[in-house]
Amino acid sequence: MKIAVIGQSLFGQEVYKKLRKEGHMIVGVFTIPDKDGKADPLATEAEKDGVPTFKFPRWRVKGKAIAEVVDQYKATGAELNVLPFCSQFIPMEVIDHPKHGSIIYHPSLLPRHRGASAINWTLIHGDKVGGFTIFWADDGLDTGPILLQRECHVDPNDTVNTIYKRFLFPEGVKGMVEAVRLIAEGKAPRIVQPQEGATYECIQKKENANIDWNQSAEALHNWIRGNDKVPGAWAEIDGQKITFYGSTLVGNDIVANGQLLEIPGASQPGMVTKTGLVLFGNDGKMLLVKNLQFEDGKMIPAARYFQSGSSAAVKLTAEEETFATKMKAVWQSILTNVSQVEDSTDFFKSGAASMDVVRLVEEVKLCASSCQLQNEDVYMNTTFQDFMQMCVRKLRGEDNDEELIVDYVEKEINKMTVMMPHQLFIKGEFVDAEGGKTYKTINPTDGTVICDVSLAQTSDVNKAVAAAKEAFEEGEWGKMNPRDRGRLIYKLADLMEQHQEELATIEAIDSGAVYTLALKTHVGMSIQTFRYFAGWCDKIQGSTIPINQARPNRNLTFTKKEPIGVCAIVIPWNYPLMMLAWKAAACLAAGNTMVLKPAQVTPLTALKFAELAAKAGLPKGVINILPGSGALVGQCLSDHPDVRKLGFTGSTEVGKHIMKSCAVSNIKKVSLELGGKSPLIICSDCDMDKAVRMGMSSVFFNKGENCIAAGRLFVEDSIHDQFLVKVVEEVKKMKIGDPLDRSTDHGPQNHKAHLDKLVEYCQIGVKEGATLVCGGKQVQRPGFFFEPTVFTDVQDHMYIAKEESFGPVMIISKFKMM
Repeated sequence: MKIAVIGQSLFGQEVYKKLRKEGHMIVGVFTIPDKDGKADPLATEAEKDGVPTFKFPRWRVKGKAIAEVVDQYKATGAELNVLPFCSQFIPMEVIDHPKHGSIIYHPSLLPRHRGASAINWTLIHGDKVGGFTIFWADDGLDTGPILLQRECHVDPNDTVNTIYKRFLFPEGVKGMVEAVRLIAEGKAPRIVQPQEGATYECIQKKENANIDWNQSAEALHNWIRGNDKVPGAWAEIDGQKITFYGSTLVGNDIVANGQLLEIPGASQPGMVTKTGLVLFGNDGKMLLVKNLQFEDGKMIPAARYFQSGSSAAVKLTAEEETFATKMKAVWQSILTNVSQVEDSTDFFKSGAASMDVVRLVEEVKLCASSCQLQNEDVYMNTTFQDFMQMCVRKLRGEDNDEELIVDYVEKEINKMTVMMPHQLFIKGEFVDAEGGKTYKTINPTDGTVICDVSLAQTSDVNKAVAAAKEAFEEGEWGKMNPRDRGRLIYKLADLMEQHQEELATIEAIDSGAVYTLALKTHVGMSIQTFRYFAGWCDKIQGSTIPINQARPNRNLTFTKKEPIGVCAIVIPWNYPLMMLAWKAAACLAAGNTMVLKPAQVTPLTALKFAELAAKAGLPKGVINILPGSGALVGQCLSDHPDVRKLGFTGSTEVGKHIMKSCAVSNIKKVSLELGGKSPLIICSDCDMDKAVRMGMSSVFFNKGENCIAAGRLFVEDSIHDQFLVKVVEEVKKMKIGDPLDRSTDHGPQNHKAHLDKLVEYCQIGVKEGATLVCGGKQVQRPGFFFEPTVFTDVQDHMYIAKEESFGPVMIISKFKMM
């Protein structure tokens, strides 16, 4: 049978191999694009076999299938689609096209546990029986008719990993092959899923994996094992977040000689014993946890919690002991001044230099190819004990950062699928605000809600500042070689460039920026800014100054430029991403960490930026993003004693208040960019056409929402009338409309309050006697559109002559050359 395999992962690779072995013709493999230059395992296998392989980033736009993609698929002539594991949205034009339709693998017994975290919820609910389903795809979420199911017993101490490796993976591969065999033989059933017993559960994420202690021991055990290893069940103990792994249900004979551990919210204290941490349910029964992981990523045997806290060493296996012996010999050969390498031996204090780091990294690769170190790993773990613990974590696969979990708002818009984070970003994770507080961000084009965005509270500010401070003082960012820091910022810029169309689309729907302008300016200049400052990372230098007065001349003064620490950044709404870039790029290049508050009305590109920064590898806590109100978040940042500098762009009134708060709190450094009223002077000897072009761009660029806009035009009286006629002609040519329309010149104003302010501004101008030549009103259409406006005969005493409109309003005054 001619089969198209649509999916990814090692599971997809195995299904593909087995189907080929069965004699089926794989006419096409459709998988995800390469990631960081590395192909998915399914793609690697297919390409090795010479099978046509397609790596479409998406199959549909705005809910509609992409014709070119569907045509390429149809050209394969597939008679059946097999979807072993697929994370992409496949259009029904593809699902229904083959003669035999499409079949999908799902790791639960449908209709129970529909959704992406089916295995987790099988364990969390304590199901005694698990398994998988192969079903015929339809247009629902895991709702199609059942073709084949296989059950397995769920062991009381199974984890996601154990049940997957033991049954769901190997038997799932066999099941997919058997399902195809039944289809080929014409014996495949289509059993309608029953409504009774159907469930759908959310995706498990770190923030919702915290432990509710008011449960039975069995329920606690199921929760911990259902979240083991990802995302990891956690609780607050001794003021820090502890993640629990390796849970088992136990009897009453394990608690002898234990030491009590207070756990907030638990029915009674835990007990640290020789075999692990014993926990108690509200029914008095017990469970045992084998391993604990601290917030810094270090994992320890739970039995050693009180012995050395978060720095306790994990016991090595025999193979790891052999590796440690080899590593000690390598250290000994490098540190020739040390008679014997001990656990406490410090690599650099014992005489090692930068070239020794390179050698050490290469020696590790020779001894254990699976332990891939970077130079900074050595700098972060300078004692032999810390170095070995880091290597062991890498060998065990325990050092890998948790995959970034993003609860996207997904929209099909601008001929693409736009994926928008909408939560706070603190310490490398997207999290809800305290109390789950949110607000709605509005699309100025039509006034509709884009999505709900988390609304930061005071406690969230404190968490973000603490995360930034920890990243600066204790994390790898503060210790990193400047050149490595620059490399990460370059990588961030590259990711921004890869996502530039998505970023520009978000900027257009969230701020009203015309898409083509956003692509070139808002996003394009942001990318250039990060690349520019990435190059500065290893070029920040101090200076030396000879002291001529000193005798004898043996004295020297010098300056050393060092990062300040935690920087707060508060940006406006007119250029959301570019204002972020101008402030954040320099801040990061110098080695600082940051907490950024985007404008409340335009938070989405800042949150997308946070996602890309995490994917670029910037350490947790270096960048924190807090959407919220200026009165709360901005004020808290101004007052916070751990913030060392604050950068603000906005109104003069607010800037004065911020400066005062920064002085009173801890005399933090302040950079302010405040309101203005820049003049443009046009004399009679000008090139008239050029003067008109400059006047138009200086006022109407970006809808007039421009910090450097010409707030007033002074036109010499002898050419005033001619200039005015030409300006009005050009204004009438401007196309007002959807910012995503490539022919639009003038999009909507940023938000409703600003639109209302512009209407009032123009009303005051007319009332005071200025001549309204054109515009001055809201455009009669949905959204926050304002007519490009021209005033003349404006006198110095008038309100519109003195105050900034920050909108598309040209203020013209005549002058006579003396």
